[in-house]
Amino acid sequence: MKKLVYLISPNKIDKNFFASLDKVLSCKNVKFFQLRLKNLSQKKLFNFSKKIIKITTKHKVKFIINDNFILTSKINADGCHMGQHDGSFSKAKRKLKNKIFGITCHNSKKLAANAIKNNASYIAFGSFFKSKLKQNATKANLNILRWAKKNVKKPIVAIGGINNKNYKKLIRAGAKYIAISSFIWDNPKLKPEIAIRKFK
Repeated sequence: MKKLVYLISPNKIDKNFFASLDKVLSCKNVKFFQLRLKNLSQKKLFNFSKKIIKITTKHKVKFIINDNFILTSKINADGCHMGQHDGSFSKAKRKLKNKIFGITCHNSKKLAANAIKNNASYIAFGSFFKSKLKQNATKANLNILRWAKKNVKKPIVAIGGINNKNYKKLIRAGAKYIAISSFIWDNPKLKPEIAIRKFK
C-alpha cells in the first residue's frame, strides 16, 4: 500500500493516546507522524517524544517534531517541521544536518521558492479546507498544487480540514501526502483506527 498520510497529533495527548497511535500506524498508510503540541513544557514534550519514537520506529513511520529543532536533535527524531514564524530556517537546517526538514508555505510560490533555497525536504501548502486545528489559517487553493506539481521537485504535503471526502482532489492536483489530524483524532463517528482506513 502506498503511504499517503502525514498524520498530525491531536491537540492534547492523554494516557490512551499511545495505544491508539500504535493501532492507527499498524494500518500501514501513514508515512510521517508529526508531534504538534503547543504550550507544553520541554520536559513533557521530551517524555512524550520518547514514547512516540518507539511506536513510529516499530511501524517504520518517520517521526517529525513541529517547530522545535532542538528537541528534534535531542530525541534523534527523523525530522522537524517549521512554519514561517518559527525561527531561522538556516539555523535549523545546520542543527538538523541530514534530517527531514519541512516548511509551511501557505498559498505562496514565493515562500515555496525560499523553502527550496533553504533546502527543505518537503513543502507544505494549506489550509485547503476549513480546519478545526487552525481556525484562522491562510486559505490555499488547488492552483498552488497544480503549479507545484510542474515546478517543484520536492514532495508536496497538503494540509487543512482534509477528510475522506475531499482528499482525492488534492492528490490529483499534485499533493504527494495529505496532512490529517481532526478527522482521525476528533471524529465523533469513527475511532482513530477506523478513520485512518478511509485514506487509500
